[in-house]
Amino acid sequence: MSDTPDTPDPGLLDALLDSWDRNNTILVNLLHALPEGGLETRPMEGSPSVAELFTHIHYVRLVFVSEDAPEFARDVPKQDLPKEEWMAERETGRIAEMLKDSAKAVRDAVNGRLQAGREMNLHYDHPILLLQHMIWHEGYHHGQIKLALKLAGHPISNQEAGPITWRVWMNKTSK
Repeated sequence: MSDTPDTPDPGLLDALLDSWDRNNTILVNLLHALPEGGLETRPMEGSPSVAELFTHIHYVRLVFVSEDAPEFARDVPKQDLPKEEWMAERETGRIAEMLKDSAKAVRDAVNGRLQAGREMNLHYDHPILLLQHMIWHEGYHHGQIKLALKLAGHPISNQEAGPITWRVWMNKTSK
């Protein structure tokens, strides 16, 4: 890769950033669809709880932004990050705000680095790969969360999940 990544076509960049926004919407929708006690659910003893998986996602986003585009990092002291990675937060509203904030940090980092023609500091051959990594990582944990709920006897049915997940990806916007 060259020293400065090519800035993608504006329409393509908008679509990529929209995919990131949709990914976060789906994650927050899943959070709000949890049944009573869902945050405490674990697939098995010793595994992270559903709450800890959500806060881990938030943490990973912040760490990669701080390492790869620190000018977009949130004001979280490095020494405080390890305590927050697997935090068992009990308030869905608080987790939703954390996810929205860290999603914005990732979005701003990718967009900012592309607009400036700058590569990432530590990881990735191109800033867009940060988005792709986060979407893959979060899809992995999305599946873990749904499986944990199913194993605990609280599955989210396809009828419930469809409108808040797959429809978010597939619906056309009125642009």
